[in-house]
Amino acid sequence: MPLLPGAEPYHHDGGPVGALVVHGFTGSPKSMKPWAQALAEQGLTVSVPRLPGHGTRWQDMAVTGWDDWYAEVERSFCELSERCTHVFALGLSMGGSLCLRLAQNRPADVAGLVLVNPAVHTERWDRHVLPVLRHVLKSYPGVSNDIKKPGQDEGAYERMPLGSAYSLQHGWAVVKENLAKVTAPLLLLHSRVDHVVEPSNAAWILAHVSSEVRKEVWLEDSYHVATLDNDLPVIIDETLDFVRAHAPLVS
Repeated sequence: MPLLPGAEPYHHDGGPVGALVVHGFTGSPKSMKPWAQALAEQGLTVSVPRLPGHGTRWQDMAVTGWDDWYAEVERSFCELSERCTHVFALGLSMGGSLCLRLAQNRPADVAGLVLVNPAVHTERWDRHVLPVLRHVLKSYPGVSNDIKKPGQDEGAYERMPLGSAYSLQHGWAVVKENLAKVTAPLLLLHSRVDHVVEPSNAAWILAHVSSEVRKEVWLEDSYHVATLDNDLPVIIDETLDFVRAHAPLVS
């Protein structure tokens, strides 16, 4: 199946510090490349995988779920770990959820977490009917391109497969239940205005992880897909400062 423009994975071989950069639900690597490429320019080894079912058409995503997406995240992390002394996990939205799960399962291996508008639950009213609705409808209008900056396109699906959304909710529940297992240093950046992920997500994560280092940064001029928005320079600068603090090999 042909990929959507910009949806191909991105890899850069740099120095001994690695960054795994994970996109969100119905999205693709396109939404993460400016962030990833900025890190690569500073000498990091960077990997932006394309999660199963993403970056082609929503029907391909409909036959995938949380376990498939997480398996690709762990595979990509292991690949980076073979060539790097430190590996950081960076994620947007659901990508942040997957990175949290990675840190829960591999507490000794994740050098740090950088999460942008991460999610562990939703307050949408239709979450209550999703268990039944997924058997009636295959898909639902999606929420994409929540970006304040004009002219940006994250390359996400216009429709959301309901079976995949149901699987995501189960994944969130597992992540939320095990947040205390997260001990990696945490940098959490979230938008003051986000039409997709509610502020309660960031508050819950910060309150329940066990990380001794927990830094919260508000993004004042971006919506949900902040990695393509006006605050991208803030995300890049904060990420580099964070990585340098926890992996001194980065100049």
